[in-house]
Parts: sequence; structure tokens; C-alpha cells
Amino acid sequence: MLEHSYSESFLRAIPKTDLHVHLDGSLRLSTLIDLAKEHSVGLPSFTESGMRDLVFKEAYANLDEYLTGFMWTTAVMQTPEALQRVAYELAMDNAQEGVRYLEVRFAPQLHMSSTLSFEQVMTSVDAGLRQAAREITEQDTTIPPFKYGIIVCAMRFFTAEFSPYYATLAAGLQFSTLREIQQLAGYELARAATRLRDTSDVQIVGFDLAGSERGNPAGSHRKAFAHTHENFLHKTVHAGEAYGPESIFQAITMLHADRIGHGLHLFDADMIENPEITNTHQYVERLANSIAENRTTVEVCLTSNLQTSPDIRNIREHSFARMLEYGLSVTLCTDNRLVSNTSVTEEIQLAVNSFDISPDQLRNIIIHGFKRSFYYGSYAEKRRYVRQVIDYYDTVYQDFLRKRR
Repeated sequence: MLEHSYSESFLRAIPKTDLHVHLDGSLRLSTLIDLAKEHSVGLPSFTESGMRDLVFKEAYANLDEYLTGFMWTTAVMQTPEALQRVAYELAMDNAQEGVRYLEVRFAPQLHMSSTLSFEQVMTSVDAGLRQAAREITEQDTTIPPFKYGIIVCAMRFFTAEFSPYYATLAAGLQFSTLREIQQLAGYELARAATRLRDTSDVQIVGFDLAGSERGNPAGSHRKAFAHTHENFLHKTVHAGEAYGPESIFQAITMLHADRIGHGLHLFDADMIENPEITNTHQYVERLANSIAENRTTVEVCLTSNLQTSPDIRNIREHSFARMLEYGLSVTLCTDNRLVSNTSVTEEIQLAVNSFDISPDQLRNIIIHGFKRSFYYGSYAEKRRYVRQVIDYYDTVYQDFLRKRR
């Protein structure tokens, strides 16, 4: 029996963040259909109900089925106008449920071609987010302003078929292995990201490693992340989603990760494959304590994890409970609003309905999102913004208590 309860109106009213949301997994379904018609992209269905039945389901067999929807979303996001529209709508949808800080991530190389450069891709997405942030903030100046940042994703795995950019790259590197091409693409992206951040006002705040985790170790991309680390660009890494604690360890020790995307299998000692690790439970214990002590924030995506990990039969089996027990810095995120059919409010609602989260714990989880964000601006500016958010949260909470009396 859970001790604490929170109304949906309260969870919608509190200021929130989403630090782990993929642009190409979070389109409005109506927009996907509109853009497909506009750009002559064939879809399995041109009705929202049909796409829900065939592609964007409530449950998936595994991670591979979950990822099939991205084939359709990326196909319609190949023009500046489409990228700007999708980014704008994503920000507006978040604002409607009380999100005040948003970090959007995506892989620019999936959208690049001979007619669409890295800079054009990034400026288009930034323009959409910037326009939305301005409109959202102007709507109500009594609440914390809407802020955003962009996280650039390198891909762990890709082939020439993934995008025109990758096809061109592979054609020009005929004597390189696929792994070497993937590493080079990541390093090139890291250099492009830091350069554009330094020469424009595009709000690039972080670098990520995404894509198929098993068989594609984080350590392969050390050169790309060393470049971002040396150039003071924040780092988050998808780790522990489809692979075990060793993946998280690599993300932290080899890629200098400031945050971990998912971290689902952090405590699964039975997934450790290195024969030199003889005491697997001690390894997990030390890893979890190290993450806690260093405040390496875990971006938890409950619904997404349930959909991609069929072995989790019940939400209460999710490692989120143990993360709270260990005192980890955690924040609740959507991962993909369209593919997972969720929102930030729904993720928080799922958490408080499934785990015994006290008011202080909930406040900490929400504030961690703001504190551990890759804020675009100085540290002093970030501190003032976070203080504004905390004060607003406390005001909303006091109002919630008065209404309950």
C-alpha cells in the first residue's frame, strides 16, 4: 500500500524537465502523417489509429520492434522546414503539461545529405525550439521561463542504408571496417558540435552515444568523447538499457559521462560478462555507490524500459526502486513521446503510483532534473534559474496542501 498520493493536476502544475527525449521519437502523429503526404513517404497507414495498431503500439516484443518506428519518423524529417516544425511542436507539447526545461536529443547525421548540411540541420531544430521558447515564456511571465538545450547524438551502430550521409561516408572509406567508419563518424560529429557551439548561438549543450548497445561498446568511441570532454561539452551516454553494468562503467570511465541514459540494468550482476570480474555483486555495489557519490544522474525512462524489456513483468521490478534506495540522483524522462505514447506527467504519475515516493523524494527528483541539466548559459545564470524553479515548486506544493485540507 503506497503511503503518498498526488493528483494529476498537481503533477501537471509543478515545473518539470525532460532531459532524455528523442526528437525523432516524439513527433505528433498527425504531423508525421502530414509530412509523409507532403514528401511522398509511404506509411503502413495514413490514419492515426492505423499507425497505432501497426507501428506505435502500447507494447513491443523487444527493442528491435520498438525501434522500427524511427524508420518512418526520420524519413519525413529531411528538410529544414520539417525539422523546425517538429522541434517547435515538441516544445509546445511539453509546455502544455508544465515542462519548463527541455533537452532535445537527436542524431544529425541521420538527416544530413548533399543538400542538407550539419549546420542547416542544427539551426533548423534550434529555430523551432527558440520560437517555441519565446512564445511559451511570453504567455505567462509569472512562472519560470521555458529553457531548452540540444544534445547531439553519435550512433553506436549504423550502415550505409541509415542515411545519405552514412552512405557517402562509407563509399569514401572503402578500405575501412564498419566499426572504424562508425568511430570516425562519431569523432567528426563531436568536432562539428563543438565548433558550431563556439561559432553560433545554436544551443548545443551536450553529446550523447545512442543506438544498439549490445555488441557496440561505449569504449569504441573514446576519441569522440575525449574531444567533447577537452572542449567542455557535457556528456550523457545511453548505457545499461540493453546491456549490463559493464556498459555503464565504460560510459563513466572511458567516455566521462556526466549523466547515464536509462541505467536500467545497473544492478544486474548476472549480466556481467568479463571473466576477470569474479565478485560480480561487489562490482555492482561499488559501481552504484560511485554513481551515487559522484552525483552521476540517471535519466530514468520507465514506460520505454517496460516496452523494450519484456523480462520486466511488473513495473515494481524496475531498478528505479533500488536507485532510490541507494540515494542516486535520478530524473524521470519520456525517451520518446510518440513511440512510447507517454508524457512527462504520465511518467511521474507512473512512478508515484508504483513506488512509495515521499513529498521530499518527489521534490528532489524534480529538482535534480533542473540542477543536473546541461543548462545553456553560465553557472551563475543556472543557479538563479534553479532558485526560481524551486521557489515556484514550493508555491505549487503549498497550494496543493491547502486544497487537500
